[in-house]
Amino acid sequence: MTEPVQQWWARRQFSRGRDVPYDVGTYRSAWAAYPELIRQYHPELNHGIVLSQVPLAADVLLCWECRLGHRFAATPTEQRERPGRVRRQSSWCPECASLARPQPVILGEARAIPRRPKPTTTLCTKTPDLPAGEAFVSVCAPAVASAAEARVRAALTRRLACVSGMNAVKISRPFFRHTEVWPDILLPELRVAIEYDTVGRHGLEHVGKRQDADLRKDRALRATGWEVVRIRTGKLEPLGPHDLQMPSFTARGLDRLLDTLRDIRGSLMLDAYLVDD
Repeated sequence: MTEPVQQWWARRQFSRGRDVPYDVGTYRSAWAAYPELIRQYHPELNHGIVLSQVPLAADVLLCWECRLGHRFAATPTEQRERPGRVRRQSSWCPECASLARPQPVILGEARAIPRRPKPTTTLCTKTPDLPAGEAFVSVCAPAVASAAEARVRAALTRRLACVSGMNAVKISRPFFRHTEVWPDILLPELRVAIEYDTVGRHGLEHVGKRQDADLRKDRALRATGWEVVRIRTGKLEPLGPHDLQMPSFTARGLDRLLDTLRDIRGSLMLDAYLVDD
């Protein structure tokens, strides 16, 4: 049952038998992946309890304040899931998000506006008819927009002969409107997809519902026999068994990535594609 922060804190004091049930900094590393929420949280609005003392899954109502001064109550889970697919900072604040959506203007006498039926989701017809797990060049795949991702690709190309120009993998079940997914880098001979994850400039990428989409994408790939390695930069926590956490991608990071590929497919197979650097 969701409860106010003061009541929640008192109950935790009783159940744990401590005046301070969670020390300052206990959950700092977990919250670090949500810089916008760190900016919105103010201890003075929450009876002096700092954000690093609150578990991310705690069923407690906290008070938040956005950059424009809007105050609202929400649980940690509600806040972490709030961005969704919207790529703007206002999506972290329900009032800002409401103001950002255009409202219908009714002139004259007020009357009920019939709701439009939700459009039926149709699958993209541009995906070729291929077996699930087949890598190919997709016309729907977005262009590479990250300079860091390009550096990872260039570093792998210098060391491995199996880095392809393909950008999509056919999957067996729809992912949004497609039966294909677009990993950052594909190694078809190894059947390994590599993703380079950051939180982005505004802390919106690969968190909340977007993290859920990443997990769905990984499951879809693994269901076709592929394996996924995510390079999780900054404070992003690993999502899968082979994910690598690092501040940024360096020469040492490349060595770690190659070692991980050996763990997945074996030294004999990986070393067959190694190129002298």
